[in-house]
Amino acid sequence: MLSSLQLKQAVFARHKLARLGAALREGCHASPRPHASGRPRCFGTNSEGSGEDGSNYKSAVPGTPQLPLKRPLFGRRRHLSPLERISQLVPEESLTSEVWQLREATKEDYSEGPESAQTGKRPSDALPGQIYTPEEVDVSKENKQSQLRVQEMDSVSVGDSVISADIGPPAESSECCQDGAICLPGERPLSYGELVLAEHRRNKRAEFRKMFLLEEGGKLHSTWGWVAHSAIAERPSGSTLRTSMGTPLLLRRPSLEEFTLYMRRGPAISYPKVSPKDCTAMLQMMDVTEGDCVLESGSGSGSMTLFLSRAVGSKGRVLSVEVRDDHHRRASLNYKRWRTSWSQRRGEDWPDNVQFVKADLQTAGPLLKGWGFHSIALDMVAPHLVLPVVVPHLHPGAVCTVYLANVTQVVDLLEGIRCSRVPLVYERIIEVQYRDWLLAPSIRKNGSFNSRRAPKEKGLEEEDEEDDPNEEASGPGGRAFGSVPYVARPHPEQTSHTAFLVKLRKILK
Repeated sequence: MLSSLQLKQAVFARHKLARLGAALREGCHASPRPHASGRPRCFGTNSEGSGEDGSNYKSAVPGTPQLPLKRPLFGRRRHLSPLERISQLVPEESLTSEVWQLREATKEDYSEGPESAQTGKRPSDALPGQIYTPEEVDVSKENKQSQLRVQEMDSVSVGDSVISADIGPPAESSECCQDGAICLPGERPLSYGELVLAEHRRNKRAEFRKMFLLEEGGKLHSTWGWVAHSAIAERPSGSTLRTSMGTPLLLRRPSLEEFTLYMRRGPAISYPKVSPKDCTAMLQMMDVTEGDCVLESGSGSGSMTLFLSRAVGSKGRVLSVEVRDDHHRRASLNYKRWRTSWSQRRGEDWPDNVQFVKADLQTAGPLLKGWGFHSIALDMVAPHLVLPVVVPHLHPGAVCTVYLANVTQVVDLLEGIRCSRVPLVYERIIEVQYRDWLLAPSIRKNGSFNSRRAPKEKGLEEEDEEDDPNEEASGPGGRAFGSVPYVARPHPEQTSHTAFLVKLRKILK
């Protein structure tokens, strides 16, 4: 039902339309304004328009195209009932079913009337109550046909396939994070059950780093304060939160390299059994690709196992053999922990392509029966003792890489290859070293940026140009590009020696 306010508005609009219609029928108009062409704009009932003197004209400027004019608004239009007038002035969602039935009935009667053959035609996108001339209907049809031709041109046909030109990003549902920001397509907010890395930096150095599992009801404790896990959940990765002591912490997802550095491990050395920088070099030496079958001896904490698992993909297999029971358990737990966190952060499962075996590789001949490996990675104290067992299962021309901490172990390996006469030749013995550098803008004691000084030409009086002492510290956009000098030097904290990598290749003698 209509409210009283809507009825009052409808009655007011009805009287206003009646007064306007009466004025148009009598041909009256108030003080016509001069048109751009010098003629007054008139509101006559003639379809072609009429001048002030009663003469007809089609265009004020000769040569301009004529647009089809609508029929007179109150010339030959069918009279509407009061109910129809009011129903057209109120919102459509407030109309009752009786009004909709009356509209449909009057539409059918009007389309079957005698005037429909001449002036009853109307475009499909016309508004209710509008009557168009046949010329306007033809123009509407031409516009629709031109739109269809443009849509056909948007697709490029290649052979039997059609490549659409409106190819955009995949339509994925956007999730809202806790702070109200809408995540990008494919992005997921931090959720319970996945690993999070907290980091605090000061003076371009990481003062605090800790990897933890996000749990419901838990807290992150540190010497810099604590943060509740509930405040971290449902936030996007890369958010910054302040602890109870006001210290800002950067919270993000750890990469595979960072996971291998901060995961729990059994070997009591500064790095995991195989460091991430050495894992990358070993993968390049072994040329591991998707679908390969790889043997790893010495699971350690599982760092090399995870890199191999990612490299071989879902189509490959990794056989990891470890003789120590504690290392075997630790590598299995770290592998499961990473797979669980990965499924939470990506919504898909990490490939389950690793088989952990606790055995001594020197006596594991029956275990390797029926296996063929595209490459082998050995991380053992005395790898030359297991070469006669594993080399027969290595493909000809494939690579076996050995991870050794001391150069004396490298000497024992080469001597063992010479004495055992295994078909292996060593190609490279390398040590991977990374050198971190520190780059930062030059800053004065008061916190403002230093300025570059241009060289002075000879013959000119040297004047000591002192900087403005009142110059305040400016932000990143306060100085022009290239006007701030930078300080570059090696980082004071460098990664020391980790191991020697020996590349061996199987040949057929």
